[in-house]
Amino acid sequence: MKVLLADDHRLIIEGVKLKLAELDPAVETVVAMNLDELEQALAAHADSLDLALLDIAMPGTQGFEHVARLRAEAPGLPVIVLSGSEDAELMRALMDLGVLGFIPKAYSPDVMLSAIRLVLAGGLYIPPLLLASAQAQGWQPGAGSPASGRDAAAHAGESHSLDGLRQLLTERQVDVMRLLSQGKPNKLIARDLGISEGTVKIHLAAIFRALNVRNRVEAVVASRKLQGL
Repeated sequence: MKVLLADDHRLIIEGVKLKLAELDPAVETVVAMNLDELEQALAAHADSLDLALLDIAMPGTQGFEHVARLRAEAPGLPVIVLSGSEDAELMRALMDLGVLGFIPKAYSPDVMLSAIRLVLAGGLYIPPLLLASAQAQGWQPGAGSPASGRDAAAHAGESHSLDGLRQLLTERQVDVMRLLSQGKPNKLIARDLGISEGTVKIHLAAIFRALNVRNRVEAVVASRKLQGL
């Protein structure tokens, strides 16, 4: 078993390694402590990895763009995010990208190990409190699973062109769509463009209508098909 472990804290890396040894004494870990090392690890080991454990914030990363890129480059690789945040909106965005587990770093090592076992068995791990919060807002898990991702791609369609969308969207909305396609959350999109998160949400609603999609993951899938975005 080979696991990609991406985190910039050595203590966390060593602690996770110890727990992974309980899962499989012969486990091999590929460690990355920044974005450059993560890209090098993927280039060298992508085809042989069984699992990826990713920190949401490492040197060189912006938002969760590195997670989105990994999902695009290795769509069959199970991904679990280790996060210092317990933000339900962040969790939702990551799960909609196809992440199969979201583990706050404040949780115990035993919870992490149980979550890893669940994901490797084909399940999803979401902290109960975050799941309850997201479901209260109408969200359901599973939208980012590999099967749902294929459905989203089909639903998003092949016919959109950037020139055609420019007739439906403002230039600022195109800017929002470009950052959305990179996997950036609303907070980072707002900061990059110098607008409020509320304005970002308004632009996203227009983007969803223009792309004829139902949610964020379908919009990401559709926007990545656009040439020149």
